[in-house]
Amino acid sequence: MPALIALLVFLFVALAAFVAGSLIAQRNARARLIKDRLATVQKAPERDPNEELALLRDEQLSKIPALDTLLRRSARVSAIQEALLQAGMKFRAGNFLLLCAFCGVATGLAAILYTGNVAISWAALIIGGFLPYSFVSYRRQKRFEKFEELFPEAIDTLARAVRAGHAFTTALEMIANEIAEPLASEFRQLYEEQKFGMPVRDALMNLTERVPLVDVKFFVTAVMLQRETGGNLAEILDNLSYVIRERFKIQRQVRVHTAQGRLTMVLLMAMPPTVVAILSVFSPEFVRPLFYDPIGHALLVMSIALQTVGYFVIRKIIKIQV
Repeated sequence: MPALIALLVFLFVALAAFVAGSLIAQRNARARLIKDRLATVQKAPERDPNEELALLRDEQLSKIPALDTLLRRSARVSAIQEALLQAGMKFRAGNFLLLCAFCGVATGLAAILYTGNVAISWAALIIGGFLPYSFVSYRRQKRFEKFEELFPEAIDTLARAVRAGHAFTTALEMIANEIAEPLASEFRQLYEEQKFGMPVRDALMNLTERVPLVDVKFFVTAVMLQRETGGNLAEILDNLSYVIRERFKIQRQVRVHTAQGRLTMVLLMAMPPTVVAILSVFSPEFVRPLFYDPIGHALLVMSIALQTVGYFVIRKIIKIQV
């Protein structure tokens, strides 16, 4: 037990020192970047007019070079960075992993100090490590829901602009300026990519990668087919907007029919911790064996595992693809 506490304290202090060092290194790197930019501006007249300037996107997973090189070798870390971008969070994967480790060690240390049980502390460490990722998944889902809600309006705006005689790329800029977030930022990036020389087809494919929604894939497919085969783009977009709105109606009907299942899931998930909390206040001696007896620890871990399995089973039942 003392060895585990010492290990958790060591990890906590090591992570805190690493985060502090990272912040100092980040500040120094920013100062060097500003210095280099000033030097570049001062040497601007010396640059060859025919020299090509590269437009680079900031795709670093960490501002620490060694850590960035290490993280780039893992496809899962790249997927985490993509999830952070899809959630609209200006966070690097390296810093996010450090945050997960910090949360895991902090919750594990709190659990071992409060309960004194090794199994519960390891379970708390794992749960605490996954909490930041759960928050990112929640933000990502909410952002996509907001995008889906505004997407038909954006398609209508695009159709009206094309019908009025504007070019397709100009209509994209109008959407970026007139529609609210998060749709405006995605279409602004789409417009800027093709503006700086990327083919429209590749820019549209990048949009489907950033926003992997069925409606966006329909839109990209329809636009690419029209550009290759011809046709009335405004009419195609009007039909697509109608189809998307009809899908929304069906989805809302599905939510009505699955409301009882979702309410059941909430009640079943909230009832055990609520009962334990109430008994801890009014009858603490009745609940104490769960936290201080080895058999109670095993039952507690088993109940959490079964609750988790039940949550995913009920969620699978009530989730209907439209």
